[in-house]
Amino acid sequence: MRYRFLLGALGLILVVFLVRQRDGLRKSTLAPIDTTLQTPSKNPSEASPNTSPTTHGDPSLTQLLDNVSATSTYFIDNPLPASEFRQVGERLQVMRHWIEACQTLSDQMTPDQADTVRTRIDEVALSLFPFLHNPSQSSYTSLSHLRQRFKSGSKGIVIPTGQKTFRYACHLISNLRDNLGSKLPIEIVYAGDSDLPASYRDFISGLASGIEMVDVLQVFDDTTLDLQHGGWAIKTFAALGSQYEQVLVLDADAILLQAPETILDHHSGYKSTGSLLFHDRLLWQGAFKERHEWWEKQLEHHTPSKALSKSLVYNDGYAEECDSGLVMLDKSRLSVLLGVLHACWQNTKEVREQWTYKMGYGDKESWWFGLELSGAEYTLEDHYGGMLGHLNDDKTKICSFTIAHFDEQDKLLWYNGGLLLNKLKNNTEFDVPTHYMFDGVWEKGATKPDVSCMREAEIHKTSEPEQELLRKSVEGAKAIDAKIQQSSNLEFG
Repeated sequence: MRYRFLLGALGLILVVFLVRQRDGLRKSTLAPIDTTLQTPSKNPSEASPNTSPTTHGDPSLTQLLDNVSATSTYFIDNPLPASEFRQVGERLQVMRHWIEACQTLSDQMTPDQADTVRTRIDEVALSLFPFLHNPSQSSYTSLSHLRQRFKSGSKGIVIPTGQKTFRYACHLISNLRDNLGSKLPIEIVYAGDSDLPASYRDFISGLASGIEMVDVLQVFDDTTLDLQHGGWAIKTFAALGSQYEQVLVLDADAILLQAPETILDHHSGYKSTGSLLFHDRLLWQGAFKERHEWWEKQLEHHTPSKALSKSLVYNDGYAEECDSGLVMLDKSRLSVLLGVLHACWQNTKEVREQWTYKMGYGDKESWWFGLELSGAEYTLEDHYGGMLGHLNDDKTKICSFTIAHFDEQDKLLWYNGGLLLNKLKNNTEFDVPTHYMFDGVWEKGATKPDVSCMREAEIHKTSEPEQELLRKSVEGAKAIDAKIQQSSNLEFG
């Protein structure tokens, strides 16, 4: 009876979904499912279209097989344009329901029936995300094959970088290994030899143990991506393609004040939802009406997640929600994995050029938007981006060129911008910040190279251990810079 109820509900969901597609309503009501996707044992060409829809006489299984067959055919025959962010999310949610139903009924299915359902799910995934084909393999590849890359129970750090940010990535590795004592393995992700030539990769590999180089162009089909010229776009694919189940994705110019193991193992919000994102600065209220109208259109009839319900950006009209300099994801949770797939789709060449990077600044908003639209829960830090820097002359403001982020106890966790005082004006002047502030009012510099400040909130002094950590990080960065400058094969950025 329980199986029949599940499949009856699934059938109703799919019928309603198709009616919405026809009528243009496209309301999202499917609930998240935390499960896993098994690897199909057959190439799609080997799956028999005449597989019997019944086994043990259970009509629930018949309904599952019929629903998957009909709806997957509809999805594949009706590809979505680059504007349909909402429908991509809805199709991902339908896939999750198929997987749950398939697992629930696994003891009633023959091996051929199970393979047929899993193959159809993979075919739908490839119809939505053709980049899932692995160019290093000549055989059929899919979402299931991608998941074979994930080492069960693994955790690791992912740092996308190229020649332009190579120097900062080296500083970050020293910060992680030499000063925070992190033992987590590190993947350096790049887009082909021209993005990060062999001499640069060799230098990074020699900085510490446990560093692996990953050419993302050998993981995904680049035809629809153009990651060599995609800038920020590589970040979502670095997260998706990483061999680690749990990934901490870092911008090359991020600096941590706590060991990444602490965040992965103890952050309650992350442990609850399987994803942790950080807020951007609270700026420019009411200045991006077109962006907000577009968000609201894509989220029409959508029940907001807990995170979105508390968003000052979405609800009060501020400009940018997410600082994607640090993103944490547990891909062993299917809801999170499919949310990352949506974020990757947003960063494909056609979609990012037509929509994502026009409606937002780079990849920033694609993370939360992908999780939201695919029905996954996610955690955003408690505070919007703070300020880590120095007191101004009248000691009423904190000023700098960085954005600071905090843990659940309001302790400094990380900041972006690197160890230089202002990398856009002086590439040799380092800085050790002395004060910080959060929940204040931002005074944004007129241009990127100009200093910004925060006021009208409590001023906090960085602790001596925090200052000592940053002093040692600066010393390590200077030593690395000296080695870079001594090399004839490396450019000092």
